[in-house]
Amino acid sequence: MKKAAVLKKRRGGRPKKSDNNDTRQSLLEVAREEFAGRGLEGARVDRIAKKANVNKQLVYHYFGSKDDLYIAVLEEAYQNIRAQERELDLAELPADEAMRVLIEFSFDYLDRNREFVALVTDENTHLGEHLKSSTRVEPMNQPIIDMIKETLARGDFKPGLDPFQVYLSIAALSFFYFSNAYTLSRIFGRDLLEDASVAERRRHVVEFAMAALVES
Repeated sequence: MKKAAVLKKRRGGRPKKSDNNDTRQSLLEVAREEFAGRGLEGARVDRIAKKANVNKQLVYHYFGSKDDLYIAVLEEAYQNIRAQERELDLAELPADEAMRVLIEFSFDYLDRNREFVALVTDENTHLGEHLKSSTRVEPMNQPIIDMIKETLARGDFKPGLDPFQVYLSIAALSFFYFSNAYTLSRIFGRDLLEDASVAERRRHVVEFAMAALVES
């Protein structure tokens, strides 16, 4: 009856598919918070299960192991940002506006999703080994490079720009700011996460990136 306390059942005793999906998604959401806040090493499966109000064994039923749960959280994190990038419909915008929108989105996404920054930073301490074992991450991330390539091809941008390098530069301008905001705030004596500081950085990132890309 342990699963019955967690999953609603049909008359035949089998849990509904929608209940399975809801439970799995609930576990992912709780695990994302746990891994982002404590890292892989500090995270605990029993704490995730308790917060999700499920039996600990159910976590292993859905994900197999703590490492597999961590991989699933990383996959979902990348899936979410890539899905929102597709919703920008860059192909429907003039090329220069499309590039500006992408740069603004890249900054705003990290500002709104600090857990994403924490997860990626933590995975880097593990040398990306968990992402290496994922079969989903590489194909789900390639489309953003294709989007940039298509945008560069139809606009008045500097010739010879590599879309992969352009992506790295756009990502770095924003990611470094949020991943290092606390230490930078301390060593320079200013709060880089207050609204005014974030707005100032956003303006600079967009202007700096566009100046580097657009043909003068």
